[in-house]
Amino acid sequence: MNLKKIKLVLFDFDGVFTDNSVYISHDGIESVRCYRSDGIGISKLKTLKIPTYIISTESNIVVSVRAKKLKIPVLQNVKDKSKSVKKLCNDLNIKLEDTMFVGNDINDINALNIVGFPIGVLDSYPEIIPHIKYKTSKPGGHGAVREVCDLIFNAHVNLN
Repeated sequence: MNLKKIKLVLFDFDGVFTDNSVYISHDGIESVRCYRSDGIGISKLKTLKIPTYIISTESNIVVSVRAKKLKIPVLQNVKDKSKSVKKLCNDLNIKLEDTMFVGNDINDINALNIVGFPIGVLDSYPEIIPHIKYKTSKPGGHGAVREVCDLIFNAHVNLN
């Protein structure tokens, strides 16, 4: 996999930025746990001017809050992630083969199947394994996003 070709990085949220857990308070407020160092990884991609997005099936304020903190756009309530991936690639004039999608579950398969760099986190569900080219050494919510960002950053920096 030639990571130097990557021009766009797309992440699922639940199970990638999080450990797939949800905490619900007595008054029904949801919260999730994210890995703080993922933000440093995202900032590394920004230095490379590689657009980064979150694409989530869910529509949840916690996703919006985390995306805002990371200063990356988020698409929520997405039923068919492949359509969103194609639209982003078209809008940004980036080829699908130069795009990475990072997921963990069956609702990511259609997006994983159309990009050049389909990635799964360590604790991905078995059904996606045939659809990925790389599995992170870290599980979702425990540094998988940072690992992916570091791999891309290091590949680009080593160009010099």
